[in-house]
Amino acid sequence: MMTAARPTLSSVSIAITGSGGSGVMTAGEILLEAAALAGFYGLMGRTSGPQIRGGEAAALLRLSDAPVEGYGDGFDLLIAVDWAGLERFAAEIPLAAQSLIAGDSSLGEPPQSMAAPGARRFDLPLKAIAKTIPAGRPNMVALGFAAALLGLADGALEAAARRSFAAESDRLAPSVAAIAAGRLAAAAVEGPWKLPLATPRFGERWLLTGNEAAGFGALKGGVRFVAGYPITPATEMLEWMSPAIAEIGGTLMQAEDELAAINMAIGASYGGVPALAATSGPGFSLMTESLGLAVAAEVPVVVVDVMRSGPSTGIPTKSEQADLNIALYGLHGDAPHIVVAPNSVADCLLTTEWAVKLAEALQVPAVVLCDQLMGQTRMVVERPPETTFAGERRFASANGEAYRRYALTPSGVSPMAIPGMPGLMYTADGLEHSERGTPSSQAKDHAAQLDKRQNKIESVDFGPHWAMIEGEGEIAVLTWGSCTAPAREAIARAKSLGLAVKLVSLRLMSPAPRERLAAALAGTRRVLVVEQTHSGQFARYLRAEHAFDAELRSLSRPGPLPLRPGDILDALMRWSRR
Repeated sequence: MMTAARPTLSSVSIAITGSGGSGVMTAGEILLEAAALAGFYGLMGRTSGPQIRGGEAAALLRLSDAPVEGYGDGFDLLIAVDWAGLERFAAEIPLAAQSLIAGDSSLGEPPQSMAAPGARRFDLPLKAIAKTIPAGRPNMVALGFAAALLGLADGALEAAARRSFAAESDRLAPSVAAIAAGRLAAAAVEGPWKLPLATPRFGERWLLTGNEAAGFGALKGGVRFVAGYPITPATEMLEWMSPAIAEIGGTLMQAEDELAAINMAIGASYGGVPALAATSGPGFSLMTESLGLAVAAEVPVVVVDVMRSGPSTGIPTKSEQADLNIALYGLHGDAPHIVVAPNSVADCLLTTEWAVKLAEALQVPAVVLCDQLMGQTRMVVERPPETTFAGERRFASANGEAYRRYALTPSGVSPMAIPGMPGLMYTADGLEHSERGTPSSQAKDHAAQLDKRQNKIESVDFGPHWAMIEGEGEIAVLTWGSCTAPAREAIARAKSLGLAVKLVSLRLMSPAPRERLAAALAGTRRVLVVEQTHSGQFARYLRAEHAFDAELRSLSRPGPLPLRPGDILDALMRWSRR
């Protein structure tokens, strides 16, 4: 039977779903690595129920011949190892009329909520095929099926499988056989369809998650002590850093809770060692009192908050940007500190390194706001460019004069002594103090130290990294964090439709870059604020801290559903027609 030729596509999105233990994440990781070895770009995220461990799950991939940093509008291919529990996150896997749904019809049907008129069904008895192979597994059959439809070469797929099963050599042969069986099954798919991918582009690539990139950036910035308590979705950052920091002579401590973790990090920094704590929203709430101590005692420390849906325990496995308010305003009293946010998986490296340098140079706490989507997404990226940030801690030396730890210097930064150094003893605690560090309740000391702490972060030049700015136009999209990727793609589509839009993605959230943002938005008439919160926290922050000549509109959505390029494009096109 003759079949129509399949057109090539620059981007293909695949979801592999199944119940707990079905190995869908393993299949997705091998597929992503194989695509990278074959010269493509791509990413893989994960979604599951609220239980964190076990239960239904889905590996969500997007592969392309050009760099991609976020999901598209929908999925071209859904492969279901089984249908168990898929209803719980069906809304996160939107399908279209051109989509192909592959799964075993004898095990059930896709949820009605996933129905897409015109979407094709293909009966793929994964478990039955796997049973024909000794020790064969359905997830490897699914992997071979997907690879065949993508046109991925056998060599790249086998190389990726060998890497995955390097520590379990007995699983390699059955897996290779199951992959081959999946390829054979794909030969029966007929008719025009969106796959395979277009021409690959070879070059030096990195394959990493946002959590790994943030950990590498911290070490590159000089962090040599890390403390944390396991918490989804930040745990992988601690797991990656544990062996990595030991290799360079540093230390990672698993604390008994987040209160202990932040206090360990502050203590290490007080002793002269750049330090970091990693956590998520509930843990960050517990850390805020001690961060106030670090502000008052002027002890540098970095906290990476990999945000998840809240409040309280919320949805640990889903992404949201709703820790913005607590990061900006959650410390009691006037407690100036730094808040920065990466705008992509690769940018987690740069931004975390920058945060370490800022904290050390200014002797303040710095908060890095990442989120589950970036933190746990594995992505093929170009090798990040080498960036060198200035910023080292100023250490005091004895000069025969009485040491004033909190001296009122023009920059607001005063030299910090290593504890126990002769002639450099001082008191460091949360009480207000004089320049010597002596506790004081006098109004003049309080006002002087408040001014000192405020001036040192407001007078510094943060350089070009305060935001990412692209394009020109009378309309601007103003966003941050993981909303940057869909905004960039939406703006590219808008350009093809004749609409010029500027993108401004903030990295520096606090102190507010008022003059720089005003200059970046000069000439714009309308600004669309894009964020993933329920209450529009980012839009409220912008209105509170910045003056705008342009008309502002907010596009705000809570997790767990991500904002997609089509959502942002629709908002832009509707607004442009006014």
